[in-house]
Amino acid sequence: MNPFLLALAGSGLMFAATTAGSASVFFFRGEINPKIQRVMLGFAAGIMIAASVWSLLIPAIEMAEEQGTTGWIPAAGGFALGGIFLFALDHLLPHQHPGSSKPEGLHSHLGKRTMLVFAVTLHNIPEGLAVGLAFAVAAQAGAGETVTLASAIALAIGMALQNVPEGAAIALPLRQEGLTRGKAFLWGAMSGAVEPIAAVAAVALIGLISGIMPWLLAFAAGAMIYVVVEELIPEAHLGEHSHSGTAGVMVGFILMMILDVALG
Repeated sequence: MNPFLLALAGSGLMFAATTAGSASVFFFRGEINPKIQRVMLGFAAGIMIAASVWSLLIPAIEMAEEQGTTGWIPAAGGFALGGIFLFALDHLLPHQHPGSSKPEGLHSHLGKRTMLVFAVTLHNIPEGLAVGLAFAVAAQAGAGETVTLASAIALAIGMALQNVPEGAAIALPLRQEGLTRGKAFLWGAMSGAVEPIAAVAAVALIGLISGIMPWLLAFAAGAMIYVVVEELIPEAHLGEHSHSGTAGVMVGFILMMILDVALG
């Protein structure tokens, strides 16, 4: 199995899901219901938490032990590095989150629309890394290890499901900023283009440096958990009543756990 083709296929599914979510700009008028938005954000957070544990951290520990290393060392070290990496990007890359009036990152002369796209793009980097690494594991395991391939497919499906609301979360605010529906859709869809790039980059990195797979799996997990805690869960609990956001997290976590355990 060619790991690059597998990574492109898995991340391509995620890109297609982002595109589908961006298409919501053609069907919705005005702002999306805040309660629905909280559910979608919570759902995305739940999927990413479950994926980080079952699809990334547990395999990282098991793989490290198979290599004769103490399992928790690369798991903890890679996890911390992933969080630090996203922390650095969050403070360096100019971006602005939907609903926020204040840009983040280094000062720049970029327009608000561009920084809105960068905010979602920032979130998509660890997702692309995670899926690329999962399919790289499947390719290295060989054709007989169908369970490993099934686990990678489950991760790609889970990430694709949560990319649908992410696509809507960028396209709809861009429409409210004055863009035409066509341009808002295009910008929203292209925010997911970083995922195939990150997936292929992860596979290439593994080819250059052998023996670091457990570290990279944990790295992707740490980056995703940073996004969840820093952005998704706080935004899912905006407002006085947050039960809808909490329900979204629970449903997303359960769905991703079922996908990984049932298929993997």
